[in-house]
Amino acid sequence: MSTFDDVHRRSLEHPDEFWADAAADIDWHKSWDQVLDDSDAPFYRWFSGGQLNTCYNALDRHVIAGRGEQAALIYDSPVTDSKRTLTYQELLDETALFAGALAANGISKGDRVIIYMPMVPETIVAILACARIGAVHSVVFGGFAANELATRIDDAKPKAIVSASCGIEPARVVAYKPLLDQAILLASHSPETCIILQRRQLEAELVAGRDVDWADAIAVVSPHDCVVVEATDPLYILYTSGTTGEPKGIVRDNGGHAVALHWTMKNIYDIEPGQVYWAASDVGWIVGHSYIVYAPLLHGNTTIVFEGKPVGTPDAGAFWRVVAEHKVACMFTAPTAIRAIKQQDPDGLLIKDYDLSSLQSFFLAGERCDPDTLHWIEEKLGVPVIDHWWQTETGWAIASNCLGIEQLTVKAGSAARAAPGWDVHILDNDGNDLPAGKVGSIACRLPLPPGTLPGFWRADERYRKAYLTRYPGFYETGDAGYIDEDGYVFVMSRTDDIINVAGHRLSTGAIEEVLSAHADVAECACFGVADSLKGQLPIGLLVLKAGAAKAPDDVVAEVVQMVRERIGPVAVFKKAVVVARLPKTRSGKILRGTMRRIADNEEYRMPATIEDPQVLDEVRESMQSIGYAQQS
Repeated sequence: MSTFDDVHRRSLEHPDEFWADAAADIDWHKSWDQVLDDSDAPFYRWFSGGQLNTCYNALDRHVIAGRGEQAALIYDSPVTDSKRTLTYQELLDETALFAGALAANGISKGDRVIIYMPMVPETIVAILACARIGAVHSVVFGGFAANELATRIDDAKPKAIVSASCGIEPARVVAYKPLLDQAILLASHSPETCIILQRRQLEAELVAGRDVDWADAIAVVSPHDCVVVEATDPLYILYTSGTTGEPKGIVRDNGGHAVALHWTMKNIYDIEPGQVYWAASDVGWIVGHSYIVYAPLLHGNTTIVFEGKPVGTPDAGAFWRVVAEHKVACMFTAPTAIRAIKQQDPDGLLIKDYDLSSLQSFFLAGERCDPDTLHWIEEKLGVPVIDHWWQTETGWAIASNCLGIEQLTVKAGSAARAAPGWDVHILDNDGNDLPAGKVGSIACRLPLPPGTLPGFWRADERYRKAYLTRYPGFYETGDAGYIDEDGYVFVMSRTDDIINVAGHRLSTGAIEEVLSAHADVAECACFGVADSLKGQLPIGLLVLKAGAAKAPDDVVAEVVQMVRERIGPVAVFKKAVVVARLPKTRSGKILRGTMRRIADNEEYRMPATIEDPQVLDEVRESMQSIGYAQQS
């Protein structure tokens, strides 16, 4: 049996051979001309010349191989008190039929389709149906506001949008159709067709000539066969969280994506075909794309679509009920979900109510897991708990304890070792490698492995400037951290002003755009503060214009509502305070990092370039009024 070191070394020294072996587990219509195409470096392509269909690999081939009666998808919805299981044959039938509906509405290879849906089986059907006919899907999380959806419509220019009448939250029904209608009004591009899934909890009013009822759309068509695409053709676009203004659409290809995700299921998660795998996330995020939809189905597993929450549907035992009832072998969620469970069930008493003997491993990602949370869930579950690190851009883990190769020692606070295919470095500002234990910028040597982003949607130069320019020959992750003497990667923070709210990366700059749009706000700053449940929460500091028309409390209330409307409730923006001025350097840079440390009661050094040290004391007093910076 190969050791982890052996596998990792081979992946870097002989990448063509390594990934060609992995690609043998995928069904190809035509084999590739090159495993790695470096003719346009640093824009690398995997399996150039190869042809395949991702939906065929996720569904058809399993049915052909005799897995048609195996469960492919389990829908578990405590918010609607309903459950449904679809076999591979049933999921294939529904997907092929909806692919026929898309084709009947003029959608063909290369067209874009935006999917704005809740966590229901039809969402997976719509995603796979796009892949089946070679259309490029772009899933937008249902919690985003209309203007966020509008920016994505204008960037992707979809020919069709697939949506639902509503989403279901524990305490309310969220009407999706009015948000969709408003987004189309705000956008300069208009889709030709909207296919709407009517849910019984709230039916939507359809726009004549544009909107089509899902049931009507599939009632008059025939199933559609798979369309062969190039390995390098785009499979989907996923816009990163918190994007406003000019969206950043991460592109995923077909060939490298299928190869890499299939490979991860055994090698990282140690799961065999036929076992139940559950990523407790949302299809609107990268975890949902990779590990609710594609990887489990490519590998012949059973995936779970859960329409609920870790707490409140009905209690903090919701996850454990699902694991026990559906015999989950491997589970994947975010540390914030575990913190929410721990907050309501600190002794883990509800865990004891369920038979979790099927559970082999428990994975965490989306944010750094604090050691206390890691140790708590390790103790309660009694199985390996693996904190691994990856990004929307990468599509799968950069660093992880790879259970299917060799289980390494778990170090709390670390995402373990760089995964096979990844050459991870810690660099200083000049691009030099730092010694073990020294914090610097985390960068990955090019080429990145299959399944990662080949670029942005129709914006190669923006991709180059964002990730490939600062350190030539490397992908700049935007994260900071260190590698210890054993090669373990410790991701400590973002190197820019991206904050992590419950596993969702949000741009403080995007929130500041909203704050500064208020008529009475002259200047503002937003930064993340530590939160025991969410990981981080954004707070805002506002400097009002002289002679502001409204009282400070009124301005604060209005900007909180503006952020909710324009960014969405996912930002969890609830606190802002009016200050006389913002702390800045002499060159005018706002000292967000210093303010964050003050708010979190951390030690900090007075910046040598600060314009006026007294302003930090003023800001501390203001933050104390909203519950932060309580120590002197």
